[in-house]
Amino acid sequence: MHRQGGSFSNYMPEPKHTLSVEARYRLLKLLYDKPGLSQRELAATLEISLGKTNYCIRALIELGWVKVVNFHNSRHKIGYLYKLTPKGFGEKTRATRQFLKRKIEEYQEIEAEITALQQEMATLETVGPAQADQ
Repeated sequence: MHRQGGSFSNYMPEPKHTLSVEARYRLLKLLYDKPGLSQRELAATLEISLGKTNYCIRALIELGWVKVVNFHNSRHKIGYLYKLTPKGFGEKTRATRQFLKRKIEEYQEIEAEITALQQEMATLETVGPAQADQ
């Protein structure tokens, strides 16, 4: 999921944070579903660089969408939980709605293309190769 550009949110007060709707949706969903993932694991799952992941996490914290909770993991090291705040949950809802809308539009475009291809195939099969030479 390498996507560049787009704004973090239409509701975001500062233009310096950029992330596509899809990337924002996937990051917020992943943080909601698996708050104990490390930044390295988040980066690998989202297929973005560790630096971009760190930047995005910091932006989410700055926006008040995510809070960080320290904990000790099984290897006796301190780890972090990235928890969505109520504000973050609201943004996850908005991102989900936007992403779903875009996917429905893409689906409708693909459906129309499939219908056109099916009609083209039906026409080609009706005409046949003998008539194509004429």
